[in-house]
Amino acid sequence: MQTHTTQLNVIDTLKTNYMPYSMSVIVSRALPEIDGFKPSHRKLLYTMYSMGLLKSNKTKSANIVGQTMRLNPHGDGAIYETMVRLTRGNESLLHPFIDSKGNFGKNYSRDMAYAAPRYTEAKLEKISEEIFKDINKNTVDFMPNYDNTTVEPMLLPTTFPNILVNPNLGIAVGMASSIPSFNLREVCTTTIKYLNDEDVKIEKHLKAPDFSNGGELIYNIDEIEKIYRQGRGSFILRGKYTYDKKNNCIDIYEIPYTTTIEAIIDKITDLIKENKIREITDIRDETDKDGLKITLDLKRGTNVEQLMTKLYKMTTLQDNFSCNFNILINGAPMVLGVKEILKEWSIFRISCIKRQLAYDIDKKSKELHLLKGLEKILLDIDRAVKIVKDTRVDKEVIPNLMKGFEIDKFQAEYIAEIKLRNFNQEYILKKTKDIKALEKDIKSLDITLNSEKKVKNIIIKQLEEVAIKYGQERKTTIIEKEEVKEFTEELLIEDYNLKFFITRDNYMKKISLASLRGNSEHKLKDNDCIVQEIDGTNKDDILLFSNKHTVYKLKAYEIEDTKASNLGDFLPNLLQLSEDEKIIFVVSTNNYEHHMLFFFENGKAAKIPLNSYETKKNRKQLANAYCDEEKLVYITHLKEDKDLVAISSLDKVLVFNTEQINPKSTRNSRGVQVLKSKKGSILTSIKSLEEVTFDDINYYKGNIATIGTYLRKEDRLDNLEQLTLV
Repeated sequence: MQTHTTQLNVIDTLKTNYMPYSMSVIVSRALPEIDGFKPSHRKLLYTMYSMGLLKSNKTKSANIVGQTMRLNPHGDGAIYETMVRLTRGNESLLHPFIDSKGNFGKNYSRDMAYAAPRYTEAKLEKISEEIFKDINKNTVDFMPNYDNTTVEPMLLPTTFPNILVNPNLGIAVGMASSIPSFNLREVCTTTIKYLNDEDVKIEKHLKAPDFSNGGELIYNIDEIEKIYRQGRGSFILRGKYTYDKKNNCIDIYEIPYTTTIEAIIDKITDLIKENKIREITDIRDETDKDGLKITLDLKRGTNVEQLMTKLYKMTTLQDNFSCNFNILINGAPMVLGVKEILKEWSIFRISCIKRQLAYDIDKKSKELHLLKGLEKILLDIDRAVKIVKDTRVDKEVIPNLMKGFEIDKFQAEYIAEIKLRNFNQEYILKKTKDIKALEKDIKSLDITLNSEKKVKNIIIKQLEEVAIKYGQERKTTIIEKEEVKEFTEELLIEDYNLKFFITRDNYMKKISLASLRGNSEHKLKDNDCIVQEIDGTNKDDILLFSNKHTVYKLKAYEIEDTKASNLGDFLPNLLQLSEDEKIIFVVSTNNYEHHMLFFFENGKAAKIPLNSYETKKNRKQLANAYCDEEKLVYITHLKEDKDLVAISSLDKVLVFNTEQINPKSTRNSRGVQVLKSKKGSILTSIKSLEEVTFDDINYYKGNIATIGTYLRKEDRLDNLEQLTLV
């Protein structure tokens, strides 16, 4: 048995099967056209217009959905979803086209579902008059519906650029569209400016997108200009909140258009469970008939601004809106900038106005033509009556009138249809007196039709009327990028008080005060001891000075918490120190205030502002931390000036105040002379007053840059454990 295999060319198959489907989705479903509507929107709204729902009372949504199926065969569920989004109740649009009654859900909630169409009612909003303006005057083309039983408009003749006023999101095959909404008043003003001057700077008049959800838009002029110019880009939206000091809670009352209440609450809940957010004790959805509201109960002492900065970064409470102004122009998808959209809309609207003018001229011309025929019989009414009366056959009435008064068929038909009671001079005079007015109107309409400027003036007048009638204040607040507090990773770091312990063998322990209260007994290596104890917080910068004239910088939160019962971090490993390098002093700071004080064997001291070690970039180490020309004897973090004791190798002693040492701005400064050398003596140590036992302190006091006074036999120095500097 033979089998025959037919080989198919993939490219040919795609062309014959996939490409028609793709084009159908692009052209007939997913992308909006220049009137601002997708086919599903247009079919629904035109059905409601045809049902007389612009001026009549509301009708059941199920009735509207059923009627729409004459134009849209996609099923009642899809039609009703389309309808829901266009309603006032759903709050998706800045200017809803449908006035609704009943539960239509909310665009900012995925759980607040809309009711079934049998329970809800609707009619067209007043603003819908503007999208159907003069549609019965041949302003747009009509096409047969899917089964050729009726016709529907290919576009709606909107009197304002609806494509920019209400948002449009659509996903086609291989392309998508994402157009934000803009404030109606701003759009009308910008369009008027454009019609008067095509070189107008759009961003001067069209400030930024505006959304029905409100919220805040972080304004980046470069990004907005790019979107306006290219039709692509993104901007940042974020929610609004108030702080209720009395109840210590945050109320979020507006959220970005791109998210939902549930998405925000779910994410915050996850962050709380993961211990990434610890300031919130409870979160509730308190949305009611008065509007959206998410309440966050806070712990006492919470920094509200800092918490909100974290929530903006870590949840969709702050979100990006990506723009892609992909629009169908004459059946072809095109990504346009705002000015190009206004150009295409202007061309479309000018065409609508010209078609309407041509329709009015044609209608008035026909009426004028009929009245001129009527005017001819005014000269001899009796003759006209006689012609009708003497005609034996009905079908010959029209030809006889045409012959008797030299009029055409249409004029004769019009005269023949006049009732016998109106066949009098008064009626005919009353009718024919409109001839001059009609001639004047036709002439005026013809002049307007042939004047681009006059046509544009009509559009401008309509835009001005729309702005006055339906314009409203912005709902989305614009805030400058510079006003927004930038998120840093440190905001995620929990801050708490702690202590650092440094040992002689270069171990460091970072221990929280809570842990110390539980167990304060330290575990140390044999013959090791604690030589420095520092108070700090988990957000401090830690400066670690080494004996190689280098300072290493760490963030406190980068160091792992430990317990007193652990040895801690071995600094040579933690900092990758060289073989003979060790840490000799550690400072914890969050403000880089006060001074570092360095004393050298030559008797000099360098007083260096701590902010000399502050860097804009997060550098991990700085060379030349202090002078390397002389051996270092003593180092300390000087928070306020105090008395110190300088001792030389000849037991010369000087008690002085650090206020006498002038600060130096250069980190590796040689400093100023404190204790002068005698017979080759060197400075051997610096002690605080607490470390010495002198009967008479004043005996040793003096100004710096002196030799000092010999230590008396009755005085002594207390040998306290110190951090070794070598």
